[in-house]
Amino acid sequence: QGEKLRDALKISAYVFSTGLLMFTALVNSVSWFMQNITLGNFWQTAWLEFYNYMEGDEWTIFLFGAALVPALAFWGFNGILLVADITGKPTFITRYRIQLGKNDPVDTKKLWKAIYTVLGNQFFISFPMLVPMFYIMKSWGNSFSEELPTFQWFLVELSIFTVVEEILFYYTHRLVHHPVLYKYIHKKHHEWTAPIGVVSIYAHPVEHIVSNTLPVMTGPMIMGSHIVSISAWFSLALITTSISHCGYHLPFLPSPEFHDFHHLKFNQCYGVLGVLDFLHGTDRVFRQTKAFERHKVLLSLTPLSESIPETPKKAE
Repeated sequence: QGEKLRDALKISAYVFSTGLLMFTALVNSVSWFMQNITLGNFWQTAWLEFYNYMEGDEWTIFLFGAALVPALAFWGFNGILLVADITGKPTFITRYRIQLGKNDPVDTKKLWKAIYTVLGNQFFISFPMLVPMFYIMKSWGNSFSEELPTFQWFLVELSIFTVVEEILFYYTHRLVHHPVLYKYIHKKHHEWTAPIGVVSIYAHPVEHIVSNTLPVMTGPMIMGSHIVSISAWFSLALITTSISHCGYHLPFLPSPEFHDFHHLKFNQCYGVLGVLDFLHGTDRVFRQTKAFERHKVLLSLTPLSESIPETPKKAE
């Protein structure tokens, strides 16, 4: 038994070290290309032109990067999805629906209620929260510098942002699922058992502050990040959460099966990456389902609902 364990550890160490070396080589190659061929100079030049155009006005630059750009990314991406949700077209998108027969088409009355709430959360919660964030970032002294961070450093920041968000979101999300809080706070978000992209920030104001906004803002504040890194991270976070709520498992995009299952079952899959769910055992039911088999990046044009269909229920 001990010999088998040693062999397993040797194999695991070999696979891990090989994968780490390959990943490091890939990242270094991409980083070198991004920083030294053309893109590094392009972005640095573009940033300096924008910075000079704004005459170095830090507050305006911060609002543009932390509010306007992420908002445009969110509504631009969700605008495309909303067309499919409302009209059922293009069928290229709708054929990848996860919960078949749901939101086909979406209830427009329910949709408008969600849109009003989302806009309220953005204008009256997210944007005002940028004010204290601005002064925190300014105190670090590097957020508005004329020199952009290197691509390698941005990747480091991105990794830290992701870890911080996973930890904060998982535990605050589980907190609002507590029976005392669920009824008054989180139940609003779960009105959508079959979610669509725009409802990713359809939530009670308290939840939007604690579980949606702070987990995303905390990483950049800890790192004292440049406004360009903040803008990219906020935009990426909003698009990613929209994908996880969109209700479609589209080709070449991250799988939304994990969070879609959470909306379907309520007490599974609380996190973003699933790491803490695995450690806490809050994905055990999910791992026994077809949804878990479909939880991967789709690399073909055949919907996973067709290639990995649900097991037919036995007739009673």
